[in-house]
Amino acid sequence: MSTQLVIAQILLLTLGLLGVATARPDLIVDHGSKALIALGLTFLVARLRPGVFLRLATPFWLFTLALLILTLFIGQGTETSPGTKRWLELGPVRFQPSELAKLGLVLQLASFFSRRGVQHKLISATLMIVCTTALVLLEPDLGTSVLMFGLGIILMYAAGVRITNITGFLLALGLVAIPFAGRYLETHPYILERFFGHVNRAENLEVGLDQIGMAHRDLSFGGLWGLGPDGPRYWYFAAHTDMVVASVGFSSGLLGVTMLLFAYWLIVSTSLQVSQLAARVRPMTPQIHGATILATGAMFMVVGQAFVNLAVAAGIFPVTGVPLPLVSYGFSSMLTMSLALGVIHSAMREVRRHLPAGEEGADLVATPAD
Repeated sequence: MSTQLVIAQILLLTLGLLGVATARPDLIVDHGSKALIALGLTFLVARLRPGVFLRLATPFWLFTLALLILTLFIGQGTETSPGTKRWLELGPVRFQPSELAKLGLVLQLASFFSRRGVQHKLISATLMIVCTTALVLLEPDLGTSVLMFGLGIILMYAAGVRITNITGFLLALGLVAIPFAGRYLETHPYILERFFGHVNRAENLEVGLDQIGMAHRDLSFGGLWGLGPDGPRYWYFAAHTDMVVASVGFSSGLLGVTMLLFAYWLIVSTSLQVSQLAARVRPMTPQIHGATILATGAMFMVVGQAFVNLAVAAGIFPVTGVPLPLVSYGFSSMLTMSLALGVIHSAMREVRRHLPAGEEGADLVATPAD
């Protein structure tokens, strides 16, 4: 396993415990137990070879599509968006199928491109991306659907699809989507309300006591070292979920936020190592190609979502309701992101296994953690 990836996950889970303890101390036991389960699942998934993920990709992806369709009929809304259908309740289990669908899309595209190549069958890959994204868009969940669509584009590029083909795909899809965009925004007016509220806030440079304003205040109160999880603060909505970075900053200061960013950088660095080492493997087998796509897709799942969440907390993006991976309270996101890290571990070990013996630098990456 990758030592730096283990360090990144433990850092994020620890900071998540600190953030939840600061915002909602009553949830710390529940969050801590789920964090231990998520860490254990990462270690279990990491023991599998990438070929297992590639073989099970299609059944798993179809299963997530079925869950998304089921959500449209019997799904539940959220406190802030009661008219939406984003959660499934099956007995005592309550989860968000769109989180699993992200991982399903990563596995399916990696399997597809490793088996079929990138020169043909691009229409099939396009349909996979569009179908998965459209089902999430209908919930409606614009933030997650945009992330999922971007995930598909990144995977196409990582697989080796020419940028001209990707650009053509985006232009064609944009033209097709124009007639439906107006109707979609008319049906879901909260999207434009959030957007124009964000624009007005940015233009007027208002930093009031709204959700983002209170998050900024908590971050500033934290200073360099923080005030601790029991420091005096006011309650505001989503301080333990979407705005958990403010709770982390309040209790641990700039030091905690820096460690948070460092942990995500470690995830990016590990994924890039997989691609760099795979380029030295000869011959490039479909399994190695699939492993590099898996690592890139899993990395973007985690870091792409983290970027959006942090941009919202900073006031750069409108409020989207996207959790901070491995830090926010909520088991659906934590579970899926932990599985994604397990996939990166698996891809790294597979690439190391095929690295030529005695090649310069090979002994530097084959750590005892393997």
